[in-house]
Amino acid sequence: MLSMQSVSKTYELRGRKITALDNVTIEIPRGDFVCIVGSSGSGKSTLLLMLGGMLSPATGSVLVDGQSLYDLTSDQRSLVRKKKIGFVFQTFNLVPYLTALENVQVPLLLADWNKSEQGKRAVSLLERLGLGDRIDHKPSELSIGQQQRVALARMLANDPPFIFADEPTGNLDPATAESVLGFFEEMNREGRTIVMVTHDIRAGRVARRTLRLMDGRILNGDEKASDS
Repeated sequence: MLSMQSVSKTYELRGRKITALDNVTIEIPRGDFVCIVGSSGSGKSTLLLMLGGMLSPATGSVLVDGQSLYDLTSDQRSLVRKKKIGFVFQTFNLVPYLTALENVQVPLLLADWNKSEQGKRAVSLLERLGLGDRIDHKPSELSIGQQQRVALARMLANDPPFIFADEPTGNLDPATAESVLGFFEEMNREGRTIVMVTHDIRAGRVARRTLRLMDGRILNGDEKASDS
């Protein structure tokens, strides 16, 4: 279960107060697939980062499986992210001088897996994503779609139950985007909870629910994604 209780977040920008989230309360049960939509500056990415333990609220609480994230120390919060949370970003954030295999191994290395098991796990994930013949390629040697699939494999390395995706199809051609969205559907069927920020109408249709934000507030509550 993911939840936010009366969460607000403000920023100072050139002497002006910007409200990113305004008294937001939501609950996302295990196994849900929620699509977050809204115009630029509506608070979507702020909400995603806050749910993922990467940005503290000004007021309110954020809970993962009943545990208040921002009552934890930074080290404890980092451990929760390492064990439970996977992130996928539009920019992929791959290490340019590492191969696909090595990029996927990074979270396993940080989790103290032994080298042999790291390799087996990384190869298995890359093969699952159709990149078994690209494991020794660096990001610059891969297409945009292949880079995104490496990022997906890396995200799955520690088998996280919660997945947060920020515009995961934003840089992809239509065919590759459909393939990536199909993979998110597959991960959701396996029981993973997915929260996705997107401007892609197709992405919204694969989710179970759509959450609309405007000026940091939930607009009209939760609605079925098919109604969007």
